[in-house]
Amino acid sequence: TLLLSNSAYYSDICVGSIACRLEKKEGGAIRVYIMTLGVLAPYRGLGIGTRLLNHVLDLCLKQNIQEIYLHVQTNNDDAINFYKKFGFEITETIKNYYTNIDPPDCFVLTKLITTFQANK
Repeated sequence: TLLLSNSAYYSDICVGSIACRLEKKEGGAIRVYIMTLGVLAPYRGLGIGTRLLNHVLDLCLKQNIQEIYLHVQTNNDDAINFYKKFGFEITETIKNYYTNIDPPDCFVLTKLITTFQANK
């Protein structure tokens, strides 16, 4: 499994990061799973998460990877709205995905990447 991670710094302080893994689908196609994307609360709204996500989307485009997805807790409206701005769509609901948080359910958000909409 190949991992990709990137961090964002502000005045020598790590204020955000993204970690992804490459997965091979049936038939051999590669897709990207976003394991984590986070920005420290005081630094949210400054475009840091956008830059981190755009970096991964650009890499996907350059490597001809056409699918990227992640899990989001069903009550995390901020995250859901953030990803929807980039063209992610809710493609699945998984009941009892999380074991130690409430609600335990998650949405799977997926984006299919094409040459024309990588950064939208």
